[in-house]
Amino acid sequence: MNSEPSAGVPLNVEPALRALSAALHGEGPAVELSVDAAGGLVVGHVDTPGCDDAVVVVRTSGSTGAPKAAVLTVESLAASSMATAIALKGEGQWLLALPIQYVAGVQVLVRSLFAGTRPWVMDMSGGFTPRAFTAAALELTDTVRFTSLVPTQLQRLLQDPSADTLAVLRRFNAVLLGGAPAPSSLMAAARDAGVRVISTYGSAETCGGCVYDGYPLEGVSVRVDPDGRILLGGDTIAAGYLEAPDLETGTFFEEDGVRWYRTSDLGRLDDDGRLTVLGRADDVIITGGIKVSAARVQEELEKSDGVGAAFVAGVPSAEWGQAVAAYVAVAPNADPEEQGTALEGQWHNTLGLLAPKTVLAAPALLMLPNGKPDRLAMTAELSARHRGK
Repeated sequence: MNSEPSAGVPLNVEPALRALSAALHGEGPAVELSVDAAGGLVVGHVDTPGCDDAVVVVRTSGSTGAPKAAVLTVESLAASSMATAIALKGEGQWLLALPIQYVAGVQVLVRSLFAGTRPWVMDMSGGFTPRAFTAAALELTDTVRFTSLVPTQLQRLLQDPSADTLAVLRRFNAVLLGGAPAPSSLMAAARDAGVRVISTYGSAETCGGCVYDGYPLEGVSVRVDPDGRILLGGDTIAAGYLEAPDLETGTFFEEDGVRWYRTSDLGRLDDDGRLTVLGRADDVIITGGIKVSAARVQEELEKSDGVGAAFVAGVPSAEWGQAVAAYVAVAPNADPEEQGTALEGQWHNTLGLLAPKTVLAAPALLMLPNGKPDRLAMTAELSARHRGK
């Protein structure tokens, strides 16, 4: 694989760095970053009534509904950057390989400002490619290096990688992996390749990842309520939502001097305090009166040969109330229809009640611009496929 730089021009983030620096020092308004249709950076100024120390407004991904605008403050960003540096055992130079408008992209810039280092921006004018990533990573000058990726990106980097791609991946002191659950096979492949990957859990409401490899960062608290919902607390929690205060009821709350955020995820805390994310609270599928965990089914499907990734959802069913349905990524050279039919029959025989009653196979999952699975789009396609059966 050729690792020469691609012909595109990386996004110029200098205006974003200046605006964020001004907001962090109380010398400018809060900002919201976005990218226009031509791929250029847009730095917007945002009024944040009642929140004088707001620095940046970050939209949630909208993977399950309308995006909300989380307001991140000087205190929350400083706490997040400090906790990250402690967990990573130092500060260093960051490579931006994610969309700048989402929290993981914003945090690359914020952490760089706190560290006093210059971030390097990957050219994503042609999308995310191993070639462009490798070219950008070769430009890093600091001996301590970090980047943030989503599982789909890491999967592409480790699929038949060039020697140069493996070399630059191994030079990162840590690759933070978040945005979506990473298949255990991907984590194993990264370890076998000598890549130092840290799985992260968090959201825009928590200044990004605040739980690393299952353990909360310094100053972050984790608990699970009686219904199994994950609660995250501490100084990294956002001030709230900008445009939807009516949706805040129960989402953010104060308790004993700690600010908490009630997530949409279910989890389990082990005796040693390690968090296991079990899936979204709305991922429980009730089919024929039986409760089925979509996350558990997804995990089982991804163990199958020929399945790179899977998404599982409940779809309306006249017979079952809800039916388990799966959107699966198969090898690009496979015939999706034939592969989907074969997998559906295989899982019916091996998984019993967990088996999806509808399978839609494709070369890749449908993704949002920030690298998260487009749950709404895939659920809609699965519902249409199930109705047509």
